[in-house]
Amino acid sequence: MLLNILPFAARDFAVDLGTANTVVFAPGRGIVVDEPSIVAINTQSDKTEAVGHAAYAMLGRTPANITTIRPLRDGVIADFEAAERLLSHLIRKAQGSVTWRRTRLVIGIPSSITQVERRAVVDSAYRAKASEVHLVEEPMAAAIGAGLPITEPGGNMVVDIGGGTAEVAVISLAGIVACKSIRVGGDKMDEAIVQHVKRKYNLLIGERTADAAQHARCHFISRPRTSERRHCFRQPCLTSLDCCDLGDVEECHDDASHCRAGHQWRIGRVVRA
Repeated sequence: MLLNILPFAARDFAVDLGTANTVVFAPGRGIVVDEPSIVAINTQSDKTEAVGHAAYAMLGRTPANITTIRPLRDGVIADFEAAERLLSHLIRKAQGSVTWRRTRLVIGIPSSITQVERRAVVDSAYRAKASEVHLVEEPMAAAIGAGLPITEPGGNMVVDIGGGTAEVAVISLAGIVACKSIRVGGDKMDEAIVQHVKRKYNLLIGERTADAAQHARCHFISRPRTSERRHCFRQPCLTSLDCCDLGDVEECHDDASHCRAGHQWRIGRVVRA
């Protein structure tokens, strides 16, 4: 009872519960947790084997008794139990050694989700031992975080592209005037990359490789072009890799340990094509 009265006994966190990644922000400390929204569960013992980065490393490489689950699909909770385990782990990690304080959460949600889906987010947070839960629409949170003058009588447009949803909103006088949301995001891009490589090159790649290719493509496009020609990796399988059209490449290695990165460069070129 005393913990509910004393203000210093509460810890406040802002949670961006995303389809691909979950970010936790703490006042005065900034972003304290930024991990993939993935949970690895042992189906025989019902034990949580890994959460976040550790679970992402298991993606596509697990034995029959371990399954990797994405608790969120298209911006909403698809698996309540896995979402509870994910939130519990991230909250404990954000709290650090001080776990006796009650936790108040502000969670960002897509603006187009239904009341049932909103209730699912709240219930999962309470089951993760949160004492208070408040929801804020993601375009509004993005506008506040970007420092836009949302209280003024003028239009502020926000485009938020996530792993499961993409939203466009116009904000004025501290409210959303118009908003359009579609359940298409980075996950659909990954699926398109997998299908394109399979169809054109008869090569089956996994979700992790497709995600790496997507990030590599964005990295190549964002860097300035140069006329300098350079072979980045001199392994036999990569001797034909020419980076003259991919920008000034700084990572030049002769060690075979960088072969995996070299394959990511090659897949990136395939995606560009």
